[in-house]
Amino acid sequence: MNQDPKSPSLTALCGGLILLGLAAASCGRPAASTSSTSSNVQALMSARDLTEADVNAALKTYTPTGAIDDYTIFASGGHGGNVIVIGVPSMRILKYIAVFGPEPWQGYGYGDQTSALIKSGNNEGEDLSWGDVHHPALSETGGDYDGEYLFVNDKANARIAVIDLKDFATKQIVQSGLIESDHGGCFVTPDTDYIFEGSQYPAPLGGGYAPLSDYKEKYRGAVIFWKFDRSIGRIDESRSFAIELPPYMQDLSDAGKLATDGWMFLNSFNTEMAVGGNLDGEPPLESGASQNDMDYMSIINWRKAALVAADSANTTMISGLPVISIATAIANDLIFEVPEPKSPHGCDVTPDGKEIVVSGKLDMHATIFNWEKMKSLIDAKDFVGNDTYGIPILGFEKSIRGQVNLGLGPLHTQFDGLGNAYTSLFIESAVVKWSLKDLKVIEKLPVHYNIGHLMAAEGDTVSPDGKYVVAMNKWALDRFQPVGPLLPQNFQLVDIAGDNMQLLYDMPLPLGEPHYAQMIKSDKLHPENSYPMGTDPLMDRIDPFAVESGKERIERKGDGVHVYMTAVRSHFKPDAITVKKGDTVHLHLTNIETAHDATHGFCIGSYNVNVSLEPGEHSNMTFVADRVGVFPMYCTEFCSALHLEMAGYFLVEE
Repeated sequence: MNQDPKSPSLTALCGGLILLGLAAASCGRPAASTSSTSSNVQALMSARDLTEADVNAALKTYTPTGAIDDYTIFASGGHGGNVIVIGVPSMRILKYIAVFGPEPWQGYGYGDQTSALIKSGNNEGEDLSWGDVHHPALSETGGDYDGEYLFVNDKANARIAVIDLKDFATKQIVQSGLIESDHGGCFVTPDTDYIFEGSQYPAPLGGGYAPLSDYKEKYRGAVIFWKFDRSIGRIDESRSFAIELPPYMQDLSDAGKLATDGWMFLNSFNTEMAVGGNLDGEPPLESGASQNDMDYMSIINWRKAALVAADSANTTMISGLPVISIATAIANDLIFEVPEPKSPHGCDVTPDGKEIVVSGKLDMHATIFNWEKMKSLIDAKDFVGNDTYGIPILGFEKSIRGQVNLGLGPLHTQFDGLGNAYTSLFIESAVVKWSLKDLKVIEKLPVHYNIGHLMAAEGDTVSPDGKYVVAMNKWALDRFQPVGPLLPQNFQLVDIAGDNMQLLYDMPLPLGEPHYAQMIKSDKLHPENSYPMGTDPLMDRIDPFAVESGKERIERKGDGVHVYMTAVRSHFKPDAITVKKGDTVHLHLTNIETAHDATHGFCIGSYNVNVSLEPGEHSNMTFVADRVGVFPMYCTEFCSALHLEMAGYFLVEE
């Protein structure tokens, strides 16, 4: 067996395994003896054809039972319409947070409350049962993650959701009706005053039809500034506003911090304003949108824009949202542009807020824009011209500190707090480490394959932790056992704490297509173990229909049959319900357990009734008893030795 000269010796590895054995013993399992460890490890390595580097990586990710991960990842669930919660370094999936679509295990989208929540994001009456989640954003205080809230966007349907990290549950979905798709969201200001939602594919603002021949005149992009009210943990739509943008295709954004606080930066591509038409002999959109050597990054003074929007004379109401026009934004010095390398797909503010790193998919460089230079140009009104819509353009050469040649297909950049940047190289399938100070490449690490985003431990805050990077890879051929033509994504955990990057772990993600994620210190999260008895989690209050033990009952009222029910190990009360065909049934169910993790599920077969109730939680379910018959109802969450007996009957008579 050949040993990597940079890897630890077998003796050191065995010592590490002994320490793990001691840790395991502290969790209630026997520790390995010192005398037998070395031979056992050698035998296992030989049997499984493992190198010492493999064992070293295993030691760095192994997390004994009962131990808590140092970091927590919140990853977008892509087409799953949800968020994936992952522990680091174990790379264990801890939870799926349901957001934009029904999720049966959590009963999300089946009870009255969460069904109404999903429908609140519908567009013009269209029932939307899925979402395309792209960019989670953790709430921040002073530019650091504070562990209180998470925000996610739905690119397909231009929606934003608020997730409360007290219970890891979705609380609000907002849909403006102004734009048709979003991609430059979610991104938050350093104190979570606003959440940015930038459009991607231009369309007539507020909906409506316009032919593609009128693209330049009638199609527009926009960036929405959703006002977040931390006191209630909700977006305040009445205090939100938007700025009209040219019909380029806006991409990613980032909020300024420290030196750039009060400003935001937003990529765009397709400054050619191509619209496709390949059936008619026109170039396909991808070709038409890749002609110019440069696209534009928008530079927006959001803090001043909020003041401008507060005066209704400066805005036009579109779909109920105040919109600052391009002309008004220009007149009030709210928006500027600077050329950026073609087809950009990265826009990342450095931890000190002094620079913005931009990468172009069709350019081999990362470009470092310097805020001091750009701000001086803005203050002096030193522009090289205006774009088609009159927006002032800063000179490219005057705006940058320099460029660094990273390789093929640079995309997204994160930071380690030590002066280093890490950028994903899509075409090369690699992570490149480079020096912000010297603008020189330090190291490249191959990954598998076609990396898109990457994340570092708190790597987009004012105080990155370093330690870990996760490569979010789009392809996984030859990484895992075959599962048919549709393969999982591949999250690869990389150790960046040493002099050289080390690949530690491959994690298959078999749900949707994750795009971006953020990694927070686990000790910043303080979720609750249970709810106050009778709580409606969506409204964060005791539900008016909450049921106390001893007050269970069935009542016939003018609007139907109301069933006041409790769940506790191991029965429902009442456990037999008889109604008439055609009755509207209102089930009010409270889990009166107080023990941590004592979750109950409730379903009625053939009636699509299904909820999940954590300790103290209350749920309401409304449906019409439209079929005669006998329908079992039972607990769907294994809760006790008598779980199978936690059942009853729902009877519908003529």
